[in-house]
Amino acid sequence: MTTTPASLKQTPLHQRHVEQGAKLVPFAGWEMPVSYEGILEEHAAVRTHAGMFDVSHMGEVEVEGPGALDFLQLVLSNDVAAVELGGAQYSCLCNEGGGVIDDLFAYRLGGDRYLLVTNSANHAEDLGWLARWSRGYDVAVRDVADRYAMLAVQGPHARTIVAATLNIDLPPRMRVGVVHVGARPALACGTGYTGEDGVELLIDPEVAPAVWAELLDAGVVPCGLGARDTLRLEVCFPLHGNDLTPERNPIEAGLGWCCVERTGFLGSNEIASARAAGSAQRLVPFEVDGKGIPRAGNQVLRRGEAGPVSDSLRPGEDEFIGEVTSGTFSPSLEVGIGMAYVQAGLAEPGTEVEIDVRGKRRPARIASKPLYKRS
Repeated sequence: MTTTPASLKQTPLHQRHVEQGAKLVPFAGWEMPVSYEGILEEHAAVRTHAGMFDVSHMGEVEVEGPGALDFLQLVLSNDVAAVELGGAQYSCLCNEGGGVIDDLFAYRLGGDRYLLVTNSANHAEDLGWLARWSRGYDVAVRDVADRYAMLAVQGPHARTIVAATLNIDLPPRMRVGVVHVGARPALACGTGYTGEDGVELLIDPEVAPAVWAELLDAGVVPCGLGARDTLRLEVCFPLHGNDLTPERNPIEAGLGWCCVERTGFLGSNEIASARAAGSAQRLVPFEVDGKGIPRAGNQVLRRGEAGPVSDSLRPGEDEFIGEVTSGTFSPSLEVGIGMAYVQAGLAEPGTEVEIDVRGKRRPARIASKPLYKRS
């Protein structure tokens, strides 16, 4: 069944996007802007100045009560006890087998009050999962997505412009603060998905259009999902549904750093075993050498040369070693880039591979994270 625009949800900023001539596309059940002036221009604005994204399609879940900490220690992979009041923490939401249901941020708003920001495509599933496992805990789990519009303002000048334009004090990185925007209570979060400094604002939906207009007048460039994807991929931030799935555990995805197995979270035993034994595959970044823009689903191949990984492979033969999960053209590096799950023995930076891009073999090289580094 084809999704029609009439069936798509719209954010509080939808009319602003229409007025500015944004190219709107279906995304996770929402009608969202993929670009305004163009992905290259919007990408450059975030890397050099300040860009803003409407990310109001993201989900928000409030967890509150005397049992909030114990409950979150059960369902989140990181050590939530380490989050100070006003702190932010990245975690995986895992199933019993250690697979990643979602990756999310947890913000501690009060002594026993937390806000979780989920990926839009997973919000309903996350909410059901949290409700299921909250039974037996003295805690309330509330869907509060309709309380917030969410703006991500990112770039080297983002903080200065937001603070001056909205007349608010911004928290440092990985912190959250209560502020007033448009005379309404709001949250300012020192987080983002671009590799640049910036802030994410969770504001009253009624004031969101006016705030967007104010920031636009202050010189912040409107950006769509296209630039958001190129920016996050340059710094190797995973995207759930592509690089993270319930069939993959955080160890093979390179997210072992946000897993604290001693807390006993769901799937912790399986993840501890994967950490100890090592994984058969690893998620790695790569760069294409020359022409070719990789896309999810492209095969990663190795040209035959007898060696320690495949002694039986004869010269000239091809060995399938993995699959691209995310790929794009990097505006900053001016080459094709991506991430792929490949055999662990071939996951070291510098390993030469080939990517099958629409039937053409493109030479590529496994690289280190992040692919793009600010100079």
